[in-house]
Amino acid sequence: MIWSTIRLALRELGRNAMRSSLTILGIVIGVGAVISMVTLGGGATSQITGEISSLGSNLIIVRPGTQPQHGGIQVQAAPFDRADVEAIVREVPNTEAVAPMTSAPTVAVFGNANWSTTVNGTLSAYLAARDWPLARGRAFTEGEEQAGAMVCLLGATVQDELFGRQDPLGASIRLGSAACRVVGVLEARGESTFGMDQDDFILAPLRAVQRRLVGDDDVDLMFVSAQSEAATAQVQGDLERLLRQRRRIGAGQEDDFTVQDMAEIATIVESTTGVLTTFLGAIAAISLLVGGIGIMNIMLVSVTERTREIGIRLALGAQGHEVLLQFLLESTLLSLVGGLVGIALGLGLAAVAAPWLGVPFVLDPTIIVIAFLFSGAVGILFGYVPARRAARLDPIDALRYE
Repeated sequence: MIWSTIRLALRELGRNAMRSSLTILGIVIGVGAVISMVTLGGGATSQITGEISSLGSNLIIVRPGTQPQHGGIQVQAAPFDRADVEAIVREVPNTEAVAPMTSAPTVAVFGNANWSTTVNGTLSAYLAARDWPLARGRAFTEGEEQAGAMVCLLGATVQDELFGRQDPLGASIRLGSAACRVVGVLEARGESTFGMDQDDFILAPLRAVQRRLVGDDDVDLMFVSAQSEAATAQVQGDLERLLRQRRRIGAGQEDDFTVQDMAEIATIVESTTGVLTTFLGAIAAISLLVGGIGIMNIMLVSVTERTREIGIRLALGAQGHEVLLQFLLESTLLSLVGGLVGIALGLGLAAVAAPWLGVPFVLDPTIIVIAFLFSGAVGILFGYVPARRAARLDPIDALRYE
């Protein structure tokens, strides 16, 4: 009986192919929008977490002040200093590299070329902590760091803007009023997912930047690399205890600094992008509701048009549940066909948009299965009322219907 009912439903749908196509349009748009939004959101999440993971699972970032709490309140605090850095190197075990950093905006000038960028004062340990190799040249020597010598490493963008195809090694550039000798060039990393140029900066020894460009001994943040991923949690705990002691934070008082490892940052970013993707998907899913209402309206029209046919079937002995099943199958088949077309449309849109947006195309089979099943559920839900109306028709009244 099921197969005969399915064949009958397919015959009726094929008889009104144009109307059936227009009926499933809302389902196609809804499923396509959900699939494309979720796929692109998954690609963005994958790219962001990949970039964070590339910094190293054993990297810890230490900042003065706290992260914004609920309500957007962010507690500011006194910056770190070089004594804090030396204490971490001396007293926190299992650290591979400790790299303090202070930043200042500047205009870099070489010959007739100039470029607005940022100079970051740090130590050569920055390269190990950030796992950032040199394209050519060398890092700072310990003597240059201690003396505060004005030597610098160029990011790839700064090198291109100031030197083009010239070799910058050994050249002298001007940073504000200070002259700086180029000793190395960093390997290019390109843009981040958020469109930020990761290569647009200059590295110089911390003491040199503090004395010549900033005018104080403040340290804006610290990058601390643990010896292994397993030791990260211990290093993070030791950092928190040491800084609480050095900053005289009593028991029960909140920290006035933030210690975050990359796993925690990746979790926060993944959670944020996940919520955004879900929100966009929910907005797109409203089209499914519209499509379901369209199916219900067309099925009600179909019941009205086929009243005499339904009366003949009932008069010849067809049961009410058989008529109910036929109309439910028609609405469900309409919705499922719309779901399949919508899935193909959504994947096609995501495949085209992903390179344009600069995110990878990440195919999630789970969302495809969910979208297909949900489209079928829409057909059953919105097709039930017309199907029940058809099943409850009185045969005599249906036969008299004009």
